[in-house]
Amino acid sequence: MKKTPVSKFHVARSFFRVTLPVCLGAALLTPLAQAATNEWTNLLDPKLSQFDVWLGVPEPSVTGLSPGTPTSADRHTGQPLGLNNDPTHVFSVIEEEGQPVLKITGEIYGGAVTRQEYGNYHFTCQVKFGEKKWPPREKMPLNSGVLYHSTGPHGAAANAWMRSFEFQGLETHRGDLLRVAGTDADIRTTPRDPANPKAKVKWDPTQPDNNINPVERSANYESPHGEWTTLELYALGRQSVQVVNGHVIMALDNTRLKDGTPLSAGKIQLQSEGAEVYYRNVKIQSITDFPAEIRKASGLSATAPAGKK
Repeated sequence: MKKTPVSKFHVARSFFRVTLPVCLGAALLTPLAQAATNEWTNLLDPKLSQFDVWLGVPEPSVTGLSPGTPTSADRHTGQPLGLNNDPTHVFSVIEEEGQPVLKITGEIYGGAVTRQEYGNYHFTCQVKFGEKKWPPREKMPLNSGVLYHSTGPHGAAANAWMRSFEFQGLETHRGDLLRVAGTDADIRTTPRDPANPKAKVKWDPTQPDNNINPVERSANYESPHGEWTTLELYALGRQSVQVVNGHVIMALDNTRLKDGTPLSAGKIQLQSEGAEVYYRNVKIQSITDFPAEIRKASGLSATAPAGKK
């Protein structure tokens, strides 16, 4: 498949800022949210004011916790630290080259979660890994993903993350797709080998839809370790497209919950998952359509945004 870079373009924009806790199917808008804008909204500032923080259950190895704080080597059980309770400063904003950078130590599973829900948008950020890793992933690849269309309760997955789609952040596999805690979508993939049902499949816009999880990105375009990788996410109605360093590497159609409920908007989570990681230039912009280059490379057919015909 020809690999199409798609990093420079300009289109008309509009997006939803949803202040209600859940947005399924047609978006529910505040009057302010209904106003279209062509401008970027910066999501990162020194006070991390656009995000809440949710932290799961600390590992026994975590230091600096208050006496009596519950810990567990099994993060699926036990008591999460919860909302905006970050005693070891897993999340902090530092300054680099005059701009804010989100530093995530990764020591406790969790996420920085946007306070608003979004639909019909173009989201972008730059990400790079540090060097530190923590249990239970101290001997595993570095990992920190972007979770989108996040709805429902905090901690639905591993006591750490909301139900969502994961724009995978595993080093050398950035851009894979995971359905987290009950989401679903149509994704075109290479065929699964009948002789090896556990073999992984890759996104391929020329192939039919398959209900397989996870799905690998079409190819690896991330930057070398320690260098910034630019991520872009386009979400329009019930379609989404993931882009790494200007290359379309994954596309979803008919995004929904496992029970079939349409899913077209939600919060965005930046993961803490056992690895030191940094984010900068985190911003979002409204769209009313995919750029032509994005739609062509994605293989998605034209569709109306959720709630419209």
